[in-house]
Amino acid sequence: MSIVIKLKENYEFRRAYTRGKSYVTPFFVLYLVRTKQKRVRLGITAGKKLGGAVCRNRAKRVLTAAFRECLPHITPGVDLVLVARARVLKAKSTAVQVQLKNQLTAAGVYHENETDQ
Repeated sequence: MSIVIKLKENYEFRRAYTRGKSYVTPFFVLYLVRTKQKRVRLGITAGKKLGGAVCRNRAKRVLTAAFRECLPHITPGVDLVLVARARVLKAKSTAVQVQLKNQLTAAGVYHENETDQ
């Protein structure tokens, strides 16, 4: 299983926004930056447009659950930033997981056959 580190610093998120490639879905926007480290780093943001703290935390929980299911298949060496959109509040993590899998496959970092569980 890959090692996951959370992105916390503002400059890490800004680097993903400026240098990263973006993939848009109804539930989230994925920014992907390739790195030289052999690890996967994840950052999740939910703006105030989504609602209060309860709504924003639910959005982050749903995105985290979807990411956790996809993690064993992600090729290390990427920084991912997920920006929650309003529809994620009404979505189940399985529906979000399907979208995340599709976008990661389109980006070329998701490989179904790599299972080291």
